[in-house]
Amino acid sequence: MLILSKSSSKVLPSLICSFSTTVHQGVRKAGTVSSLPKIVNVSPEEKAQGLLTYKNLELANRALHHDGLVVLENAISHDKLDFLNQKMVEDARMLQAKGEDSPYNYNKGNIQQDPPLTQKFFDREIFFNPLATQVTSSIIGPRPRLSFISGNSALPPTQGETPKAQPTHSDADFQHPSSPFAMVVNVPLIEMTPENGSTELWLGTHRFGKEAQEGDHGERASGRIKKEWMEERRKVRGPSQPVVKKGSLVVRDLRLWHSGQPNWTQDVRIMLAMIHFAGWYRNAMEVNFSENLRGEIERWGRDLVVQGRHKREKEIEEGYLRGKFGNAYDFDQKDRLDLAF
Repeated sequence: MLILSKSSSKVLPSLICSFSTTVHQGVRKAGTVSSLPKIVNVSPEEKAQGLLTYKNLELANRALHHDGLVVLENAISHDKLDFLNQKMVEDARMLQAKGEDSPYNYNKGNIQQDPPLTQKFFDREIFFNPLATQVTSSIIGPRPRLSFISGNSALPPTQGETPKAQPTHSDADFQHPSSPFAMVVNVPLIEMTPENGSTELWLGTHRFGKEAQEGDHGERASGRIKKEWMEERRKVRGPSQPVVKKGSLVVRDLRLWHSGQPNWTQDVRIMLAMIHFAGWYRNAMEVNFSENLRGEIERWGRDLVVQGRHKREKEIEEGYLRGKFGNAYDFDQKDRLDLAF
């Protein structure tokens, strides 16, 4: 990780350029790299077996190292998404009605929303997807820690409220390793488009650290990317707001710059988020599951280290909508090494 002082602003453009330029047989130069994410087309056989071919796994792995993000299309059955979406849309409307008391992220058009991790709504294909685990394990090592399950909902505009975008930010709003340590598995419950608030992505920015940010961890607006960093990065590789098809899952490096965008439609757009941390990364968070899911978690979570607490089903049902806003969660690790590279 490079730490830049205020006096190093003159070298900022060349540093950002050097981190993002890929040369292949001398034909690709700075500024010509696509801003759209790479897509892995999951075959019916891969989906049924829960295993990507080595060729598709290579594509996902290389995309994550180069871009900080990859999309796996046709990974999740639509009927399973529809069933959960119906419940979570109802919940989102309830949370939106709370106004200032809602768990909003940066602005009230974007809320943090936990799914109901009960026997009725839990589905392995959504929450413990084996294709996602295969991909994350190829980057951060076997049996990643799963210690965070939540969601991000872009809400339709309400009367008197002007839809707003989040500031461009990184979820790694603390001093963190320069090597990959956390992968976010996003599952949109419907197709995501620029109209309904598809996330704006700054591919390749997972290589930058806290030096590019402002705002302290725990603030509602922490992790914001400094304006001068965005201006220089845009000259090399600007952001994109891609369409993500229903049935896709997105694997994103936690460090990647991104921004939630306004939802201009009348439909709630929900995107789940599960975070896989490297086994060596000592994140202390835990997920609350219904005790009725104990057997399923032991069976389907064997390729993960699931950091969870089992509670009575009724307790989960009564408490899952009391979650915090996004930046209140702590993605840092315990007992950090006092070491600089």
